[in-house]
Amino acid sequence: MYNKKYKGGLEYIRSSDDITIKEAIDRLLDAYKLKRKFEETSILAVWPTLIGKAIANRTKQIYIKDKKLFVKVESAVIKNELVLMRRQILGRVNEHVGHVIVEELVVL
Repeated sequence: MYNKKYKGGLEYIRSSDDITIKEAIDRLLDAYKLKRKFEETSILAVWPTLIGKAIANRTKQIYIKDKKLFVKVESAVIKNELVLMRRQILGRVNEHVGHVIVEELVVL
């Protein structure tokens, strides 16, 4: 719905039943119970940003199951580093999503 307010200009007037694209996507994800899977996938997509490229390049496999983040790495040194950084990693992952989605980190 547009309202002519100025010479030739159009100004959008939001009605009470209009929603933003973000709200529409959130409702769609909630309706089809896909929100959690979407959030998990977003974590996997930003893994290099969250953990750093050096460690991300040495990560063989990463997946989430039952609120546990499983990370398989090729190096014992990297594995030890991840174990020591466990709390920081969980904090970054959950901060990225905005709420607690992962409660435990399992390094394989």
